[in-house]
Amino acid sequence: MHRITGKVGGDSLIEMSPTESFNDDINGYHHHDSYSAESLQQERSAIDKQQQSKDSVFFRDGLRRVDFVLSYVDDKDGDKKQDRRKVYEANLVNVGLELETEDKLESEDGKTFFVKIHAPWEVLATYAEVLKIKVPFKANDIPNHSEMPLNWLSTPFRLPDHIMHPEPDYFTAPFNKSKSDFFLIDDKNTFFPPSVRNRIVYYILSRCSYIRDECGDKDKKGIKRLLNNGTYTAAFPLHDSRYWKRSKDPNCESERYSLYNHWARFLCCYKEQPLNLIRKYYGEKIGIYFAWLGFYTEMLFLAAVVGTICFAYGYLTYNENQWSKEICSEEIGGNIVMCPLCDKKCSYWKLNSTCNSSWQSHLFDNVATVFFAIFMGIWVTLFLEFWKRRQARLEYEWDLFDFEEEQQQLQLRPEYETKCTNRKLNRITQEMEPYLPITSKCARTCLSGATVLFWISLIIACIIGVIAYRLAVYAAFASIMKDSPTSHLQVVGPYITPQLATSVTASCINFVIIMILNLMYERVAIWITDMEIPKTHLEYENKLTVKMFLFQFVNYYSSCFYVAFFKGKFVGYPGKYAYMFGEWSQLRNEECDPGGCLIELTTQLVIVMTGKQVWGNIQEALVPWLMNWWGSRRARSHPDSLYSRWEQDHDLQCFGHLGLFYEYLEMVIQFGFITLFVASFPLAPLLALFNNIIEVRVDAWKLTTQFRRPVAAKAHSIGAWQEILNGMAVLSVVTNAFIVAFTSDMIPRLVYMYAYQPEGEMNMKGYINNSLSVFNISEFREANKPEDGENPSWFNSSITNCRYRDYRYPPGHEKQYSHTMQFWHILAAKMAFIIIMEHVVFVVKFFVAWMIPDVPSEVSARIKRERYLVQEYLHDYEVEKLKIQLSQINNDECTCTPMIYPSVPKHEVLSECL
Repeated sequence: MHRITGKVGGDSLIEMSPTESFNDDINGYHHHDSYSAESLQQERSAIDKQQQSKDSVFFRDGLRRVDFVLSYVDDKDGDKKQDRRKVYEANLVNVGLELETEDKLESEDGKTFFVKIHAPWEVLATYAEVLKIKVPFKANDIPNHSEMPLNWLSTPFRLPDHIMHPEPDYFTAPFNKSKSDFFLIDDKNTFFPPSVRNRIVYYILSRCSYIRDECGDKDKKGIKRLLNNGTYTAAFPLHDSRYWKRSKDPNCESERYSLYNHWARFLCCYKEQPLNLIRKYYGEKIGIYFAWLGFYTEMLFLAAVVGTICFAYGYLTYNENQWSKEICSEEIGGNIVMCPLCDKKCSYWKLNSTCNSSWQSHLFDNVATVFFAIFMGIWVTLFLEFWKRRQARLEYEWDLFDFEEEQQQLQLRPEYETKCTNRKLNRITQEMEPYLPITSKCARTCLSGATVLFWISLIIACIIGVIAYRLAVYAAFASIMKDSPTSHLQVVGPYITPQLATSVTASCINFVIIMILNLMYERVAIWITDMEIPKTHLEYENKLTVKMFLFQFVNYYSSCFYVAFFKGKFVGYPGKYAYMFGEWSQLRNEECDPGGCLIELTTQLVIVMTGKQVWGNIQEALVPWLMNWWGSRRARSHPDSLYSRWEQDHDLQCFGHLGLFYEYLEMVIQFGFITLFVASFPLAPLLALFNNIIEVRVDAWKLTTQFRRPVAAKAHSIGAWQEILNGMAVLSVVTNAFIVAFTSDMIPRLVYMYAYQPEGEMNMKGYINNSLSVFNISEFREANKPEDGENPSWFNSSITNCRYRDYRYPPGHEKQYSHTMQFWHILAAKMAFIIIMEHVVFVVKFFVAWMIPDVPSEVSARIKRERYLVQEYLHDYEVEKLKIQLSQINNDECTCTPMIYPSVPKHEVLSECL
């Protein structure tokens, strides 16, 4: 029988009676005696530890599986901690868990105690019903028609069938302890897989109190608080074997070894992922992440191919670039004198000095750029819609299609239950439940929002500082590099320009600032999310996701937005330049060179994107490996000693509850780089593809080899990240349209070719001369003139005019230095292009989204079929059970042998029904 403790709603744990928790003396506890560490120590000393296998995941009796392990170090001044542990472990026993402690003398470091926890069948069955865990009741008899034509082509990429499908396909239903004979229970010890067992045990650990009932402090409970205050040093489920070697114990599945051998090794990078085995070992939440990452990587292949073709087009049309020819020619570019790009320290320069940058710009700024921007807008929609279908299929296969309601109703955070002292009646369940008053919720939300805005403002301030650095240092680079030895280098000399030096150094400084602010903000985001006291784990993750993404969005993309949409747009003209903080600051706004700002945006994108990915992979792989190598150094020095499974896992790194959050964040930031600014760099999807092929295996390797086994958790989708991806998909259409219109020179060239070509031919002859306006040098103000000695040797008094990039009337015209009609025609063409491109892409996006259903028809039919069968078989089961009960009543009244099911055991009767 069950006895509910005197607590309300989700705050309660179920205590087991002696008949249900078997014999508590096994654990060294007694119902009427106090907890005695000395008696446990005497009992353990009689057992020879050396007889136990290194990879044993069982108690000393070799029968009871270790479902969870707690570790602690017994401090000299830790009486308070010891009292907490005594009460906590006694309460764990009261709810039916079985404990076995390994003394510190038996541990490798001689200081750490290990408490092994086993959940017997009664506990598992009880909480499986509470958590509505789905278990099999009948083999799936729906035929699978998923065979694809030319399926043999994928044979080299496949894994063995026992790895891809470690379990048969079953119809499942939520477990019901009173109907245990309805389910396919062959062996109670293995019916619930280890991932389900550790999930149930963690559910109990997170809700069990560590103070005596008479103290009445409901806030003092949960393993998280005990870990935070140092009562325990670690809490983790066990890996089932070493990753490089199968377990010698035949009862161990060695799934970790299979995962490493077929998934986590880098030689498997071309193989499919064993998603079902990942889900079985780590749980659905981690399985969904790797399914999404793998699908994203597959879809990147198409984008990478098209992007490479567009880049190849720019390379193959290299010699047809008429405007670059004009810039590089001595007759045209060599005779055009350009106005100084900064005050005093910058000199006059000739247009042909930007020859190399104009050729480089053509690789990315060509007709294919427009096509690729439109293609990526459609690709994003295809990716999101096909992922919804893939996710729906996984929800069915992994029994997650009705999980959301369970998540909201059952998975209350222990912190919410303890911190919310107010109670109110739930109108649905008619039970008292904790709640947070609306006034407190509003105050916490306002404080949280203000904190996020403050940090976003801090990022913007840092970006403004980087922009000021660019403006201040450009003049210095221009002065220093005028006579620099690098200008005489044959290969790289022509490419090292003041613009390039300024852009690269500013990008590197920006990257360092991004990394520093990330480290600081992570702690703040977690703190303010904890302060809001979210009700469920799902709500907690969604709130943290939004906060972190808003910050990261501004942090990573602000510099790219500046180069794409602000640099070179508000510079004024010679004689009336625009300054960042006013003329007193002497920080003149940056100009784009005649090659355009697109090449600078490409440079910025490559540095930030590549730097983040390289640094992320090093941080993910190298740091855990070094920490594990250092932490296990003593164990390596004693190869003959017993290094038990729990000690091996204890020396690994902890995969925190936010571990997956950072993985998603990394990939979503990358997704932004390849969608928001892809018009400036068609090779971005290719770089992302190479990174993700490595990322899948790095994540798999570190999870399998460098981290403790995470507690299994359920998730039916990628959560709030889905909405973030949808928002970025819409924003990417707008940003790419503006990049093509305002950052590249595509529209001005087309306007010139169709409307302003003097010879009326469809070519670009004379474009450079047309796109540069004229300024009279004598009209320069003293503050803008180059200093004495800054001008090059070829500059003399016969040069009276300089050119600058704009469309303005020349000196002497009645509207001198005001915008020409061509400027307004180009502006109108840019706005028209943006409107047309956005509408075309959005219409195609919505049409594609409408054409592709979110749930495949086959999956929808299977879900309906399964629900129907569950109801049908449950009905037949109840009818047959009633027949058996009536038959037993008749047997009591009549001694004759019943004619129905003569001498047939009960379980056979039930199996006939099924």
